[in-house]
Amino acid sequence: MTEALCWRKSTYSGGGDGDTCVEIAVLPSHIAIRDSKAPARATLSVPAASFLAFIEEVKRDGQDGAGGAGR
Repeated sequence: MTEALCWRKSTYSGGGDGDTCVEIAVLPSHIAIRDSKAPARATLSVPAASFLAFIEEVKRDGQDGAGGAGR
């Protein structure tokens, strides 16, 4: 990942200086993820479809109140 990426932070980011979350950058087939407190450190890249499935599961767990515990 040598190209300049357009990083964005969740609007739900809160606390302190607003640096208590992760940031994502959209690539053609992957999503890059980094720690907003340490942006110069390593990034994680996952296939876009996998990231979307993860986000959908998080949303679903948040709506049913189960939180995914015990799965």
